[in-house]
Amino acid sequence: MMAKQQYRSEIGILNDILGVIADSGRNGVGISAITRAANVSHSSVNEKCQKLVDANLVNAVKDDRGNTFFITESGIIFLEQLRRFTQTMKSMNIRY
Repeated sequence: MMAKQQYRSEIGILNDILGVIADSGRNGVGISAITRAANVSHSSVNEKCQKLVDANLVNAVKDDRGNTFFITESGIIFLEQLRRFTQTMKSMNIRY
């Protein structure tokens, strides 16, 4: 019998996307690289990145190849708090 597939919640996906953007440092990162690293569909990454931009957690810089995303200072603080929260959830064996 196969184990049931565990899907990530929206918080889990946002955590992964923000982590990828944060890890890119000053160079920023494009949609395709986020899609591959976070294992999320292109359309979903577009939607989630727009939410992050709207919340001022990420900045998007548009050029001829598309958007490049950079984490903001607020985004760094939010990501640190989110990682602490998710660690607490994991330690309590609660799916997030």
